[in-house]
Amino acid sequence: MHNKSVIAAIALVTASTLQGANADESMDKRWYVAPFGSYVNLGGNHLNRGNTDGFGGGLAIGKVIDKHFNVEIKGIFQNSGGPQNAWVPRGDWDSQGATADVQYFFTRSKFSPYAVLGVGGLSTTIAGKNAASLIVEPGAGLTYRLTDNFLIRSDIRMRYNSSEPLFPPKDHAQNDFEDVIVNLGFVVPIGAKPVLAKFNFAPPVVPKPIAKEVDCTQLDDDKDGVNNCLDKCPGTITGSKVDVNGCPLSLVLKDVHFEYNSATLTSSSEAVLAVVATSLMDYPEKNTIEVHGYCSSEGSAAYNLKLSKRRAQSVLDFLQMKGINNPMIARGYGKERPIADNRTEEGRAMNRRVELVWTDK
Repeated sequence: MHNKSVIAAIALVTASTLQGANADESMDKRWYVAPFGSYVNLGGNHLNRGNTDGFGGGLAIGKVIDKHFNVEIKGIFQNSGGPQNAWVPRGDWDSQGATADVQYFFTRSKFSPYAVLGVGGLSTTIAGKNAASLIVEPGAGLTYRLTDNFLIRSDIRMRYNSSEPLFPPKDHAQNDFEDVIVNLGFVVPIGAKPVLAKFNFAPPVVPKPIAKEVDCTQLDDDKDGVNNCLDKCPGTITGSKVDVNGCPLSLVLKDVHFEYNSATLTSSSEAVLAVVATSLMDYPEKNTIEVHGYCSSEGSAAYNLKLSKRRAQSVLDFLQMKGINNPMIARGYGKERPIADNRTEEGRAMNRRVELVWTDK
């Protein structure tokens, strides 16, 4: 495996997994353990060491720091076959060591790509001799979440290994090596996943027997504008537009914004959507929900139509990731149906919106 090919593969893994990422796990800051297995490719300079490609494994203990960073301590071992050169005694190469790793996650979602940098040491023994080395491991990888407490993880790293050769040949004095390490394992968070508290949305209201002396036409428990006598959908989410029966028609998701010219949700928007998801799970009506995306008047109609569809899909994916089981459909309408004047910045900001629309399907 050539080093240029490995670098290209690292870039491809990172770039391809960035597409469609949309969810946030920044509130999940648990410790975790991560066992793994490794394949070690010795690149083009392994003849100086006299051994062949090998396998290994290890265990990492880590901690989620914030939305982007993890840190972990990793113990490693590996075994390489040999020898291939006459100057090296027969026997396998056994190596043990440890690294301190920092991982940078580009996003937290079901598929989460990351870059990693590890620094540590390695001790290698063959035929009774031992040598220590400094290792540096830059690389990239991804995690795939199966459940809140079990993730599959894989990464590929370029290992820079600086050490004195155990059995150097007379004409081969190279001390530094560049290996390729492919790791595959899983991550097990410790403890239960934190749960976000509800915010700004009225909880479902369970109808109570109304005393004879109370006039239900004067009561509106869920504040949707339809009195309790006529309300067939008690517990409507605050801010929803409702029909004459008090059942929700649509909800404009206020304070939900995206990165500039992008469908990537901002951190503050993800926090708002997490609250929306909590309220939707409590709401008893399970009709189909259409997620409508809109843009302001800047840019071409064709571009805005595609961007609005991508933004609606980002909101849909986030809500489903949070556990919403209503049937959901993402639709983009571009700059159609403005609700404010596109000639002012305030109006354009109001037109750049996402709405939830309940249907009778």
